[in-house]
Amino acid sequence: MARQTGRRTARLNDDETVRRRSGWLIPLSVFGVTFLLSAAFLLYYLAPRGDSLFSEQTAPTSRGDVVTLRVGGRPFRIPANYLIYESARSGGERSEVALFALLPDLDGWSNWAGDAFASNAVDSRVVYLTIHKDKLGVKEADRLSRVYLDYVTDRRGRAGPYGLTLYEFRQDTGYRGDELYVGQTETGPVVMRCVTLSESVPNPSCLREMLLAPGVGLTLRFKRYYLQDWQDIAAKTDRLIASFREQTNGKAAVK
Repeated sequence: MARQTGRRTARLNDDETVRRRSGWLIPLSVFGVTFLLSAAFLLYYLAPRGDSLFSEQTAPTSRGDVVTLRVGGRPFRIPANYLIYESARSGGERSEVALFALLPDLDGWSNWAGDAFASNAVDSRVVYLTIHKDKLGVKEADRLSRVYLDYVTDRRGRAGPYGLTLYEFRQDTGYRGDELYVGQTETGPVVMRCVTLSESVPNPSCLREMLLAPGVGLTLRFKRYYLQDWQDIAAKTDRLIASFREQTNGKAAVK
């Protein structure tokens, strides 16, 4: 009998120990899970993304040596002082190549023009160009007729400044806040989407997208302040890109 009583007492003690452990084990488990979920939440939303951790910084150079690059299989020979990033100066195949130049003659970076290249003022003379792969292959005229004109208030447009036709985007589109300017040249239309000057955007830019060759496009961005010079900018951009292409074999390598 005493032996059975002792076993019963030991069992009761064990049950009491289990209950005591359960009393603090469950809250501790809940706390641990909550902590891990909170940490994961903060890491996801607050930690820098891969792009911000490893994105390349602008690294201008005054070097004039020519770098051979290929975009979409098309060759370009570009002076190093036009290339924004150091990695591009190693040459080779690229999905895109970022460049900058300075108005009025679209000169590449130089030490004495460093302050001008660093400016983001309303009248900054910096022009940014990106040669990139273009799977859509949409020409400028087709982009106007098949894309932009579906989002404007009046497909006929109206007379704008500097010999341009102005189209206003509808407010229910993703282009609200922009204006579309189209100029006519002997080689076709020049289509520029310009951010409207406002208190929130005191130094707006204009964007132009072109097709250089099947599979290769060019994006051009300059300050809206120079919209009056659109013809000069268009002509000099054509000559600049042609010079990058002509150097590949002594003649235009991309047509």
